[in-house]
Amino acid sequence: MAKKTLVVVESPTKARTIKKFLGKDYVVESCMGHVRDLPQSAKDIPEKFKKLPWSNLGVNVDKDFDPIYCIPKNKTKIVKELKALLKDADELILATDEDREGESISWHLLELLNPKVPVKRMVFHEITKKAIQEAIDNCREVDMNLVKAQEARRVLDRLVGYTISPLLWKKVAYGLSAGRVQSVAVRLIVEKEHERLKFKQSKYWGVYSNCEKTKVKFEAKLIEVDGKKIATGKDFDPDTGQLKDSSKMIHIEEKRALTIVDEIKGKPWAVTEVEERPVSRKPAPPFITSTLQQDANRKLGLSARETMSVAQKLYERGFITYMRTDSTNLSNQAIEASRACIKDLYGSKYLPEKPREYNKKKSKGAQEAHEAIRPAGVEFVKPEDTSLKSSQLALYDLIWKRTVACQMVNAQQNQVGVKFSVGEATFSASGMTIVFPGFLKAYVEGKDDPEGALEDREVRLPKLKKGDGVECLETTPKEHETKPPARYTEAGLVQKMEKEGIGRPSTYASIIGTIQDRGYARKVGNTLVPTFTALVVVKLLRQYLPQYVDLGFTSEMEKSLDNIAQGDLDQVKYLKGVYFGKTGLKEQVEAQEKEIKPEESRQITLVGLEGLSFRVGRFGAYVCRIESTGEEVCASIPDGSSPAEMTIELANKFIDQKISGNDALGEDPESGLPIFALSGRYGPYVQLGDAAEIEKPKRMALPATWELEEIDIPKALFLLSLPKTLGEHPETKKVVKVGIGRFGPYVVHDGDFRSVNKAEDLRTVDFAFAMNLLSQEKKGRGKRAPLKVLGAHPETGDEMQVLTGRYGPYIKCGKVNVSLPEEQKPEDTTVEQALELLKERLEKATKKKKAKKKTAKKKVAKKAAKKTTTKKTKKTAKKTAKKKVVIRREASTS
Repeated sequence: MAKKTLVVVESPTKARTIKKFLGKDYVVESCMGHVRDLPQSAKDIPEKFKKLPWSNLGVNVDKDFDPIYCIPKNKTKIVKELKALLKDADELILATDEDREGESISWHLLELLNPKVPVKRMVFHEITKKAIQEAIDNCREVDMNLVKAQEARRVLDRLVGYTISPLLWKKVAYGLSAGRVQSVAVRLIVEKEHERLKFKQSKYWGVYSNCEKTKVKFEAKLIEVDGKKIATGKDFDPDTGQLKDSSKMIHIEEKRALTIVDEIKGKPWAVTEVEERPVSRKPAPPFITSTLQQDANRKLGLSARETMSVAQKLYERGFITYMRTDSTNLSNQAIEASRACIKDLYGSKYLPEKPREYNKKKSKGAQEAHEAIRPAGVEFVKPEDTSLKSSQLALYDLIWKRTVACQMVNAQQNQVGVKFSVGEATFSASGMTIVFPGFLKAYVEGKDDPEGALEDREVRLPKLKKGDGVECLETTPKEHETKPPARYTEAGLVQKMEKEGIGRPSTYASIIGTIQDRGYARKVGNTLVPTFTALVVVKLLRQYLPQYVDLGFTSEMEKSLDNIAQGDLDQVKYLKGVYFGKTGLKEQVEAQEKEIKPEESRQITLVGLEGLSFRVGRFGAYVCRIESTGEEVCASIPDGSSPAEMTIELANKFIDQKISGNDALGEDPESGLPIFALSGRYGPYVQLGDAAEIEKPKRMALPATWELEEIDIPKALFLLSLPKTLGEHPETKKVVKVGIGRFGPYVVHDGDFRSVNKAEDLRTVDFAFAMNLLSQEKKGRGKRAPLKVLGAHPETGDEMQVLTGRYGPYIKCGKVNVSLPEEQKPEDTTVEQALELLKERLEKATKKKKAKKKTAKKKVAKKAAKKTTTKKTKKTAKKTAKKKVVIRREASTS
């Protein structure tokens, strides 16, 4: 039997795509990502290391920071299968991604598989036939500098995280985490919140006129009066709310604005100044990882994590080049493809004489990809000609447009500024016209429709010259107020981190995801809002371990890790310097642990709320104040509350509710137990019985439209009666109930939950209302309508349906699901294709079912045998005991 070449990649999708370009002599298999990693928990640490002082780190700090690598349980089967495939191969090709992460996976595979056949490292930045063939012809060895850099990065992250996190558990709350890059990112978000807390709002007025000349209407605004400039938002100090320089400008209030309107009424308007300026705009360079994340967030509303997930799928399916890159360079092949698209779609006038060249010089910290993110191949497939759907199509369209636009000619614009004198007042108007759209024809930042966006951008003014008069149609005053500093969006945070050199673009998605997963920030709309926990943790770190949230220190760490990747710095020497010594992480944490007082470290005082103490504990954030009696009273802060929106009134309201909640509303007529109206971490609720006397008193959340102050005994009794039976379903004879759950009010019948509109008064929901709601087609989280119904399966009898899910289209047959191949259109799926796809899965499911039954039978038999053995043992024991008694009696008699 002829031996084959085993090619190992990270994902099944990538394996399927590459398989299409290789012959029958190649076996392409997926290792499903990392096959080895540091221990994730104490149980993963090998027994021989468990008693050693450094074992909790998973890194031998006493022996050159040697990491303990473990095979995750879900990867043991994969490694076993790869080893079996390697036995029948005469060559091994490691084709993981070309960055540090991919190089590390290849090295781990090499260590685990221990091949006795020749090994090659194959790298490519796009999955096309030409790229794969070139990669096979130009294989290399595993780059140990990249492996060491990745290992140093992983070890450093582990040392920082596993050394500082336990300190947070002891001093703030259990379960909190710190991270080399994560903590700095949290600091950035928290600093924005402190800026918002310090912010003092200012109100000011402006005066605006609608004017006309030669039938062209335009708006002009007041900029000067009596020779003094009119103050706008940027002229106010955000910390004081006062004018930065009151000597040079005037703060207009409502009375003055109305006076100005009266003063200029009927007065002639004359043009005093016209400034016309041509502007030439260059296109933005093609996408790198960070700019793709930023634009996808702004234009498509995708999070950094979602963007990278979609981009990964596009890359693995062969639609785009590798998506982790810091290089804006384009290959000659890409430039030619872009220019061909421009000429074909927009014409020669949109094509520059020479191709545009972007940064060819690779930065020291750059990811190892050769190019910017662009459509793959020698010809760019138009978005409408792909089989892509949904977010994959939207992201590919974004990448396609940006790549094509970056090779187009400049946009030519004409900007016009005009000033008018009206009595003692000066007004101004601005206009902008697009002389030639250039690259804007293909790509306008912040817009999905370039044609529509160009129209939106233009502000046309009539032809005006000095001395011309214009007609004022209407003048109106308008009130404005200054806005607090905007919170970071994901795009804004990525931009800031890249600018400061914190982390690397390939890690931004996971960092932002971790910040939210660990409860340091919530996503409200498109902004990242820090929690009270984030404020407390950042305060502690800045006070006791400042360098680990310092932007410069973290940036220098990144540079050192890049130097390791270049082979310019020894990783062991660097790690020793970071971890050991007087300024090292280990000694600093040990020294500061003694200094930190838990009761102080858990609290924070907010600007303008000095009489209150905000704290973080086991059950979340809470606020405390000292009463006139000297007693301290604390109350939970609902999870949705953000620090910058906290006011003295709101904080005192939570505490007052807690105090009044200590007094029962009354007694439950049936049980005699007291009823309380309280506010907690998850919002207001009613409670039956005193928590100090009853282990688990019954609680029920208030509907969204109910206020805690309005709760009386009838309302409380109604809520405590939930879930309440409304009646019996006429068909199933099962009960229909109404209640309040995690997602709000609902009615339910036989496991079928239906949401009740939050505006609906639950007390009016009766059996008829519930039956009407249950008779309607289910929406939201319910079952999706099938794209196609293929009929019953000939063997199982279950209906076969083509559905669409989170991971794309699939076929459902009973409890068995199978994904459709990427090239297969759901609407074109036939019964024969479905049966073929389901065949293997159904066989596996049947085998699994039989094995389960067999195991269950064995367990029953084993239990029965044990029971029989126990009975026999007991009988034997009784007989033996009786014999012993008889022998003793005979002995005593004799």
